[in-house]
Amino acid sequence: MIDFLLPSLLAGLGIALIAGPLGSFVVWRKMAYFGDTLAHASLMGLALGFLLEINIYFALLICCLGLAVILVTLQRQKLVATDTLLGILAHSSLSLGLIAVSFLDSVRIDLMSYLFGDLLAVSPSDLIVIYAGVAIVAITLFIFWRPLLSTTINEDLAAIDGINVDLMRLILMLMVGLVIAVGMKFVGALIMTSLLIIPAATARKLSKTPEQMAAIASVIGTISVCCGLYLSWTFDTPAGPSVVISATGMFMLSQIIKTKVN
Repeated sequence: MIDFLLPSLLAGLGIALIAGPLGSFVVWRKMAYFGDTLAHASLMGLALGFLLEINIYFALLICCLGLAVILVTLQRQKLVATDTLLGILAHSSLSLGLIAVSFLDSVRIDLMSYLFGDLLAVSPSDLIVIYAGVAIVAITLFIFWRPLLSTTINEDLAAIDGINVDLMRLILMLMVGLVIAVGMKFVGALIMTSLLIIPAATARKLSKTPEQMAAIASVIGTISVCCGLYLSWTFDTPAGPSVVISATGMFMLSQIIKTKVN
């Protein structure tokens, strides 16, 4: 059992560890819908990867990062409200992905595994990709933690202090795009955002500082991965959704505990 689940466990833990601090920024900035938009766009990257016969990871990465750049550019124009813009990009990219998939007559794609993840099908080469992405995001967060935090608290004050607000917004969106791109294959396009949001939302009730919230979110994410894999192995349920249900259970438990304490 351990030998079979070890690659899946390592993959899930890697994604959960970096999703904690990154998801905290997503929660602070109320960017949950942005994560869903990127997750939908990743399906378009998947289809284009098969259609153009290029590396799937590369196609997912280019698609997610490209959408992040487009969103930041359009946000600066201030032509449409951000939530409206996200809705347009989410549904149009998802539709383009489904249309592209319809052209793949010679390729059989298990869309369920990409939509809902296949955490039990992780290979050693997949682990290299995951931890390379995790390392890049971790280093970037370490370098830009303070300016990212300042712009999250108050963009106007951050701009007065000389921080490039647009650059920080772009860096954050690119990091979210990178994590979604490397995690989509294992957690799934439709629930990848859950690992960003749910542990961070749970940690928010249990922490007093931003750094504490980021750390607790990572711990909650890793516990959710362990519990989800255990449920998947024991009850033969899909691994990705089992992880998310475990995270949701911890969120509900934290609300009950917090209510009783207050």
